[in-house]
Amino acid sequence: MASFLILNGPNINMLGRRDPTQYGSKTLDEVNQEISRVADEIGVEVFFYQSNLEGEMINCIQEHRDKVQGIVLNAGALTHYGLSLKDALIDSLLPVVEVHLSNPSAREPWRRVSVISDIAKGQVAGFGWRSYTAALAALAETVAEESN
Repeated sequence: MASFLILNGPNINMLGRRDPTQYGSKTLDEVNQEISRVADEIGVEVFFYQSNLEGEMINCIQEHRDKVQGIVLNAGALTHYGLSLKDALIDSLLPVVEVHLSNPSAREPWRRVSVISDIAKGQVAGFGWRSYTAALAALAETVAEESN
């Protein structure tokens, strides 16, 4: 069974309390339940991790690099400046799908730049919590196709 890391960065633990017009009303636990439901439907395993600290996220990537077949990443604000996170993703040799709850292109100019996007397999943005489930389904299908 394929396994995937669902990795969340700074402030994602505050879902449900943050601006619901941008981030929706579900908590991170509720989002993870939706992801788990889809993982069960498509027959994959998921590991969840959230940290407000870039170094802890890097440690998680390094610990999981040989245990998972890909990463679904919502790096939060690290999307825009997390170069050491980017290096860890590159070094993992794993496919990454970048996730955004809101649409960064429709927000402040600084949110429109991603240091992750050029190494990501793809990006899913603007669909709230559904961005995660869409990213997981697409990544799982892509990994399965590429392993055949």
